[in-house]
Amino acid sequence: MAKKENMKTSIVWFKTDLRLEDNETLLKAIAQSEQLIPVYCFDDSHFETTVYGFKKTGSFREQFLLESLEDLDKNLRKIGSGLVILKGKPEVEIPKFVKNHKAQKVFSKREVAFEEKQTEKLVQAELFKLRCELETFSTSTLYHAEDLPFSIKDIPDVFTNFRKKTEKESKIRSVFVAPEQINSPEIPEIKLPTLIDLNLEFMPIDSRAAIQFKGGETEAINRLNHYFYESKCLSDYKETRNGMIGADYSSKFSAWLAMGCISPRFIYAEVKKYEKQFGANDSTYWLIFELLWRDFFRFMFKKHQTKFFLYSGIKTDKVNSKSLNEKLLSQWINGTTNSNFINSNMLELKKTGFMSNRGRQNVASFFCNELNMDWRFGAAYFEESLIDYDVCSNWGNWAYLAGVGNDPRGHRYFNIEKQANDYDKNKSFRNLWKAIDPSKI
Repeated sequence: MAKKENMKTSIVWFKTDLRLEDNETLLKAIAQSEQLIPVYCFDDSHFETTVYGFKKTGSFREQFLLESLEDLDKNLRKIGSGLVILKGKPEVEIPKFVKNHKAQKVFSKREVAFEEKQTEKLVQAELFKLRCELETFSTSTLYHAEDLPFSIKDIPDVFTNFRKKTEKESKIRSVFVAPEQINSPEIPEIKLPTLIDLNLEFMPIDSRAAIQFKGGETEAINRLNHYFYESKCLSDYKETRNGMIGADYSSKFSAWLAMGCISPRFIYAEVKKYEKQFGANDSTYWLIFELLWRDFFRFMFKKHQTKFFLYSGIKTDKVNSKSLNEKLLSQWINGTTNSNFINSNMLELKKTGFMSNRGRQNVASFFCNELNMDWRFGAAYFEESLIDYDVCSNWGNWAYLAGVGNDPRGHRYFNIEKQANDYDKNKSFRNLWKAIDPSKI
């Protein structure tokens, strides 16, 4: 049988998969190409203001992205390549680049959320005109969609049902090892835009931040090594994960996962290594459990598509408020509501781009139930503000807390006072953020 000839030049279009370890897209491209050009395109649409009046991307996340791209370029150069930066609409810039370099194929990560999917389709249509193929790979989940025990349309809408059957009947694939060599033409030194170029201003992360996030695969692996092997915090994860102060109450992998600086499968493989070395317990399993939640929201977006962005979500039986009170919205954003606990969490988000999981659930519940406003404004503010924003997890969680998502209990209400007493008993979190106590005004 005649050996299939490699294509002369291919493009790897990096998106939220900014890593060399466990990157199937990159390895398949290397295997099929004589030479490879890695590119990243700053998509103009990511810097627009949404219909809710918030930017799609805020300063903290953009700074994290720039650091991640710098690190990716550095790691690519160690193995004979580098990163080319494009800016504009991907459906214009990627085909233009393909044409200029006479590339025969583009390799990229497969998208699931609606807007990202639309962009992918537009790029594909333009490449088709150039007789250039776009091949995509699923690289963001723990489980491959093809390995699930149900088709996408039949995935249960309740997490527990999804989890039990998936854990029992599906296997997690092994990780792809990072390439040692890439054959690329000479790639000029990377030219990244500044925050000012992107109409954003630099915001230093407040010194009170739970963790000083820095983007890139190198930092992601450093964080994993710290959390697993240096501190062995993983063994206590289940007990500490609802903490609110400090770097080590939870893994804090979320920002690197969202940008694809590390993959959930890579983390899973490291958990298994850790268990062999230090023993398995509820905590080591619980981290995998949380990664599975992340998968679940991705598959839900694949199944329900645009419904997660609608006021009615994926359920139509829950009636939320459609109102918007500018004054109440501003108080919530700026941490000047009638709840000191909410205010502290919102100040943390504003000044660091991060908030604990416990905090997120409380401020979202407060937004939907106490302030009684359209939940999508809250989700859109998170989209702008979070350093670890991930479209599926963010909108999936907000819909869940608004009672129009995947919550089997229907309407999840958090008693803020009780939550504050349970999780910030001695007020150390509230004192840290020095939120003004409304009762004392």
